Amino acid sequence: MMHKTTLWAKLHNATVTHKAIEYDGSCGISKSLMKTAGIDEFEQLHVYNINNGARFITYAIPLAQDGQVHLYGAAARCGEIGDRVIIVAYRSITANEQLIPKVLHLQQDNTLNQ
Repeated sequence: MMHKTTLWAKLHNATVTHKAIEYDGSCGISKSLMKTAGIDEFEQLHVYNINNGARFITYAIPLAQDGQVHLYGAAARCGEIGDRVIIVAYRSITANEQLIPKVLHLQQDNTLNQ
């Protein structure tokens, strides 16, 4: 059976609010944003830094506090607090399936752009 990888969820223009190099490594995202976007804990993420062009792959860790996007470990070297990033998750589907991705456009405080 033929499969393809397609966009599943996107947090567009998220703002990095914290970074910590001395950490196992991942991307922390507010639980509420993860739930709204349909991103699961430990799901693979691709992160694209709008400010410096860095692109990296990591995984999602839920954060209790709303409006938070954290870069940990090696990912913390790819961005600074205040940087704008695009966070995406992809899913593998069969060639026959269609998937409508959940795209969230965020304001500077990581709330939904209405």
